[in-house]
Amino acid sequence: MISTVNAPSDEGLDQSSIEERRALIDRVAASSHFGRSARLRDFLLYVGGQSLKEGCPEIHEQEIGAKVFGRPSSYDRSQDNIVRVNATELRKRIEQYFATEGGHETLILEIPRGAYKPVFRRRASQTEEAPAPSRELVPQTLLHPEGGFRPPAAFVQRRTHVLWASLCLVLAVGCVYQFQQNRSMRKTLYPWEGKPALAAFWGDFLRYHQQTDAVLPDDSLSLIEDLVRYPISLGDYLNRNYMREIQTSDLSVDRKYDLDQIYSHNLVTFGGVRAAQQMLGQIPASSPTHLTLSRYYMADAIKKNNVILIGGKKANPWVHLFDGQMNFVTDFDNGGSQAFVSNLHPKPGEQSTYTVSYDPNQLVGYSVIGYLPNPGGTGNAIILAGTDSDATDAGAEFLTSEEQLEKFENMLHTKSFPYFEILLKTSRLSGTSFSSEVLAYRTYPGLR
Repeated sequence: MISTVNAPSDEGLDQSSIEERRALIDRVAASSHFGRSARLRDFLLYVGGQSLKEGCPEIHEQEIGAKVFGRPSSYDRSQDNIVRVNATELRKRIEQYFATEGGHETLILEIPRGAYKPVFRRRASQTEEAPAPSRELVPQTLLHPEGGFRPPAAFVQRRTHVLWASLCLVLAVGCVYQFQQNRSMRKTLYPWEGKPALAAFWGDFLRYHQQTDAVLPDDSLSLIEDLVRYPISLGDYLNRNYMREIQTSDLSVDRKYDLDQIYSHNLVTFGGVRAAQQMLGQIPASSPTHLTLSRYYMADAIKKNNVILIGGKKANPWVHLFDGQMNFVTDFDNGGSQAFVSNLHPKPGEQSTYTVSYDPNQLVGYSVIGYLPNPGGTGNAIILAGTDSDATDAGAEFLTSEEQLEKFENMLHTKSFPYFEILLKTSRLSGTSFSSEVLAYRTYPGLR
């Protein structure tokens, strides 16, 4: 154990706030030490989240095996040591984080030997030089989840594109994280100062003075849905039941392995990352923000915080919480592999369905923007859902453009924004920015 971590005794236990502990857990999970192991990340986030619950008792191995690793609730731990093996690796990576990337952290966490509930401590004053970081860990993702199967080298080589995609994700999320860090250095209190339309919208969005959560899409999920050819519900997404069903299905061993590899890597498109960057750029430095992935978002957060959901329900199932409230719905035909927008209640001159053309010479998409109360009624929600990631990015450009929002204000004949939905037709030519055309909109002043 690193020299700056106290031994796991009751002495020195920290009394930090729940928010401070949760933020620390998120930073550790988002670090490079967990970049290639979704299962260890899930392990950390589960035990970390449980430890934040009031009166949380010790977390047991059987519980972790069922909740994190998909084992039956009554599985035989004497015959299956998956939790113990992964706990050893988890402790090692946590130590390495605080010895390297987290060397600046004043609050630290550890999982004591023989237990699974994290404890939080203030870092002891550093009287010794911290040890040099260890060499890069051997990737664990080549282990088959059910039997320790390591495929032959040629089999792995065919799937290196997944690892490259994962690397792109780490770099993209790193860019957004750095962008957030730089927000605190801005001299302007309000990014939209001197821009009345932007000030009207974003001032209204932030009126509850809550933390704003930006939730990136889970494009691993979207790819899995493409391969299995059926949609995955929010409930199955949250409890990971869809992965258990895949492993017990009649799919081939190779296909199951492919799907498990995809699940083990948090993939996200650049358009989703860019949309988050644009939206977070409108939040004043004095207002707290939190960037996370759909897979790691929590139900209690969406009920109390302001939230920006990026991506449609195919990649961000949290959008399902607004089913029944939205008229314009971005959807996907799994059988025909085609994205479209449904207009549930068309007005005269509107279409009931807007389908994307795959003509390479016609770079057109559709974007739905929803501005609604959050599910708890204690904050606001923005839903950005495009027929592809570029269209989602176009929705973010619309909400961060003084010119576009001013035009929309003129359509509404108001200087204050009610809750609304907008359907945009978007286009982009190589080397140029998006152009967006408002095809239809709905307002919901009665939700105030």
